[in-house]
Amino acid sequence: MTYLLATTLLWAFSFSLIGVYLAGQVDPWFSVLTRIALATLVFLPFLRLPQLTLAMTCKLMAIGAVQLGLMYAFYYHSFLYLTVPEVLLFTVMTPLYVTLLNDALDGRFNPGFFMAALLAIVGAVAIRFDGINQGFVLGFAIVQAANLCFASGQVLYKRLMAQNPGLAQHQIFACFYIGALVVALSCYALFGDTTALPQTTTQWTVLVYLGLVASGLGYFAWNKGATLVNVGTLAVMNNLLIPAGILVNVLIWNRDADIWRLTLGGGIIMAALVLNEKYFNKQS
Repeated sequence: MTYLLATTLLWAFSFSLIGVYLAGQVDPWFSVLTRIALATLVFLPFLRLPQLTLAMTCKLMAIGAVQLGLMYAFYYHSFLYLTVPEVLLFTVMTPLYVTLLNDALDGRFNPGFFMAALLAIVGAVAIRFDGINQGFVLGFAIVQAANLCFASGQVLYKRLMAQNPGLAQHQIFACFYIGALVVALSCYALFGDTTALPQTTTQWTVLVYLGLVASGLGYFAWNKGATLVNVGTLAVMNNLLIPAGILVNVLIWNRDADIWRLTLGGGIIMAALVLNEKYFNKQS
């Protein structure tokens, strides 16, 4: 769980950086392409193709295309309709998608994991449910599409690594980013706006940080962490991003938020995590 906690802290800043410095200012397709290209460069030197079969390579690329490429395509556009706290709030369905997708692939229903995910959702909803703007419906739908992509990638990667336990993940993870890069390049070629490129040093710095650190190191650490915990814990950890992201947004950028709700919701999510680890872990 250390990998997931460390990545949660790392990603807590990403939401606000995108919402404050990039959304509505820099073409979202360019932002997506830049982040994924830089992340690919981080792991490309470690790539060891002899470890991979053609089938494994294609599976990794497909997972990256969905979890990162398509997810970013939806995620970045959601900031055009929603505030940072709203984007965070609407990610509450991700843990439920994680548990349901995994159970669907197993052909079974695990009530323990499902209860942990639902409790985490209750905690996330308790944090903030006000100030919805006019883009609520469209923004909500876009975020749910991103959530489905992110959840699918996590579940499929976890299952793929479980089937191939001998693989050194850092030596194959570049394939994950290459798959995402194919999607990003295609989307930018089709929909990109070349007149809305970064104009300031701050915007370029934010993009480089998001690409090399938040994406390059973050997605590897998160997916590796996903292979080391049960599905219930993975589901709950997805929602720890919400209080962490809102807290960073409040403390650094002074955005309005209900501190009591943040505390209450964060406490409920932590209770879901403890409950899953103590009781539901035995079911995995």
